[in-house]
Amino acid sequence: MIAVTGFWIGIGLVLCVLELIFPTAFVEMVMGLSAIATGFFSLLIPNLFGWQVILWMGLSLMSIFAVRRFVPRKMPKILQDSQEATTLTAIAPGEKGRVLYEGSPWAATCADPTVAIAPNIKVMVVGREGTTLVVMPDW
Repeated sequence: MIAVTGFWIGIGLVLCVLELIFPTAFVEMVMGLSAIATGFFSLLIPNLFGWQVILWMGLSLMSIFAVRRFVPRKMPKILQDSQEATTLTAIAPGEKGRVLYEGSPWAATCADPTVAIAPNIKVMVVGREGTTLVVMPDW
């Protein structure tokens, strides 16, 4: 009985330390705390390891969903500030073209689907849709 309690508390401590080394938005931390709680519950539920595993999984899932609500979502750098890019190809109205952004070529569309953008001009990156940048001419 004490060995099982020690097992759960040991696993919990290892998961908490791993969160400090490899941050995972508190996933390892709440799984570790759930394992420690399961260790204390194992004193009340002896010799039922299967139920202890189910308890640990349930506590972990509930804790992860509860904690995720409070973790701020980082806005991609590209959406925080408008930045300059240069068109490599023309961007026809409503079509895709190519831009050079931070030294790499990207697919791009114009934020205004009625505007055509010529090649080799400066544009402002105003958003991103998947791997396609949304740009506007820098007039």
